[in-house]
Amino acid sequence: MAVSLYHIAVDAHDLPLLARFWSAVLDWQVLFEHEKEIIIGAHETALPGMCFLPVPEGKTVKNRLHIDLTPDDQDVEVERILALGARRVDVGQGADATFVVLADPEGNEFCVLRPKRTLTD
Repeated sequence: MAVSLYHIAVDAHDLPLLARFWSAVLDWQVLFEHEKEIIIGAHETALPGMCFLPVPEGKTVKNRLHIDLTPDDQDVEVERILALGARRVDVGQGADATFVVLADPEGNEFCVLRPKRTLTD
C-alpha cells in the first residue's frame, strides 16, 4: 500500500477540552500536547490518530466530514458519551434512523451507529 490514513485533523477552539473529550469517548490517550496541537491515539504506533489544531473561530455550519462510531451496545454508549459532554443534534436524520447523531462540546457532529462488524453491514 502506498498510503495509509495517519490521523484525522480537527480544528478546535479549545484544544484541551476537545482532545480530552475524544480521548474519553474512544478510550485513547493524549500522546503529544503543545499549545498549537494535541495528538491522541490508542497508543504511539496505532494508526490513525486524531490531531487537534487551534482556530480562533467557532464552528458555524454542519460538518462536511464526520466520524461514525460503532459500539457493542448503542443505547449504553450514547448515554455514556452524553455524560462526557456530547449533546443530541438533529441533522434531518428522521425518527426511523438506525443511528444517533451527537455533537461534541464544540458542535462537531458524529454518529453512533448500531453494532456493526464489517464495513458493508
